[in-house]
Amino acid sequence: RAYHGVGFGGISVGGIPFNRRMYNGQLLPNVSHLSSTHSYDQTFIKGQPEGGAAMAEELEKIIYLNDPSTIAAVIAEPMQGSGGVVPSPKGYLEKLREITKKHGILLIFDEVITGFGRLGHLWASERYGIEPDMITFAKGVTSGTVPMGGVMASSDIYNAFMQGGTQDHVAEFPHGYTYTAHPLAIAAANAALDVYLEEDLFNRAKESEDFWADCAMELKGTKNVIDIRTIGLTAGIELSSRPELVGQRGLELLDRAFHEHNLMIRVTGDTIALTPPLIISRQEIEQLFDTLKKLINSVA
Repeated sequence: RAYHGVGFGGISVGGIPFNRRMYNGQLLPNVSHLSSTHSYDQTFIKGQPEGGAAMAEELEKIIYLNDPSTIAAVIAEPMQGSGGVVPSPKGYLEKLREITKKHGILLIFDEVITGFGRLGHLWASERYGIEPDMITFAKGVTSGTVPMGGVMASSDIYNAFMQGGTQDHVAEFPHGYTYTAHPLAIAAANAALDVYLEEDLFNRAKESEDFWADCAMELKGTKNVIDIRTIGLTAGIELSSRPELVGQRGLELLDRAFHEHNLMIRVTGDTIALTPPLIISRQEIEQLFDTLKKLINSVA
């Protein structure tokens, strides 16, 4: 269920069939995928489900099959967003770090969604006490006002590029784009970071998490709701699958939510994905889920 963008490389390492189906046979070779951590054996869970360490052991089999010297990196989302709001099970990310470090393989966290407070910390890796070798980020770095993305890397990776014997007149890492380091994006990022710190928004999100999860779980028992998953200030409300309405139901939910209920939501597959502003109040959280219940009952 992983999502790492819809560029050629991102689709190759991603695991969403809808994104891959038009390009199968033409994607990057030698990419292996771990099984999805999502399981219907554990439903209506606040936070992380159990059993993650055992799931991560599958990586050892992949490494054994391919030989660790042929594997560049393992990439994972601390919480899968576009795949349906799937929190990593307990011990999963920690085990990935243990295995990759043992075999000298880089660990990359895609924190485009989980970065900048979504899980109550600057990074999800902080929440779980894990230090990956690289972190990709975007979205929240400018609070969504201007497109901007970036990558952070460990000093070992940085030094490999910056001390690699490149001639003085040649850029060490000639990997720029037309809008790399755009001053407007940089200004927006600096302003957003100032607001995060001045208003203590990461802690505010952390303090709202339990109340948010409790309100989300109030939808249990609503017509066609088969699972609810929450972590940080996110929630996935999964509806029973109706193949004849795939795509159509999502469009109807989006249309009615916006035009009839003054509510903005995202629908991914059969899951309503919620990621509210970090400044959302308790009253607004209650209002959101009350409205969502009416919406689901009118459409699902």
